[in-house]
Amino acid sequence: MLEHLGEKLIVNISIGSFSIRFDIVAMIMSWVVILLLVVLALFLRRGLRQRIEEKPSRVQAALDALMNTLKGQLTSNFASEKLARTMFPFISTLFLFVLFSNWISVIPYFQSPTQDLNVTFSLALLVFVMSQVFAVRLKGGRKYLKGFIEPYPFMLPLNIVGEIAKPISHAFRLFGNIFGGAILITVISARLIPLVLPAGLTAFFGLFVGAIQAFVFAILAVAYINVAVES
Repeated sequence: MLEHLGEKLIVNISIGSFSIRFDIVAMIMSWVVILLLVVLALFLRRGLRQRIEEKPSRVQAALDALMNTLKGQLTSNFASEKLARTMFPFISTLFLFVLFSNWISVIPYFQSPTQDLNVTFSLALLVFVMSQVFAVRLKGGRKYLKGFIEPYPFMLPLNIVGEIAKPISHAFRLFGNIFGGAILITVISARLIPLVLPAGLTAFFGLFVGAIQAFVFAILAVAYINVAVES
């Protein structure tokens, strides 16, 4: 088992002199997670098809509790209520995708897409682009550019490096925790052999640590967006 640790199934597509390489397992698992989220959304939507005056169903009550929890935990730290309402769909979707991506590893023969640095970096880059777009929209282009030379003009290189470092650290934090847990489980499964301990570690890293890392990733996204739009 340890002989193949770290190996990936890479697909290489060449178009003339241009070459594209991607991890086929990470892509398939990402689409599986997306499919699960779509199916869950359709199921919850069916449970909401009732008249307003009727007593709320269990699905509606559970969904209402989930929405309130997500709003309270993920958007309460935004700079303004308007920004919180605008960013809630994005932040909650990001959180659910990372959460399900981490949780899917508890299913035998399934692998977390977040074990691939390309996946986590893509998500972090998406957060970075969103933060810069909203910073320009809310501050204006002139004030946005002025922020790079504050408090002193000679701070420009450091401010640029600081902005670039945000998506890199954001991506590596999630990737390192998830991939590290996968390596630990693989080593223990190969060396200790018993089934109970690896199964318990899989549940711990997949469910508990996976939920914490999804929450931390979403909270950091909120923090980066907040910092970018602050006056």
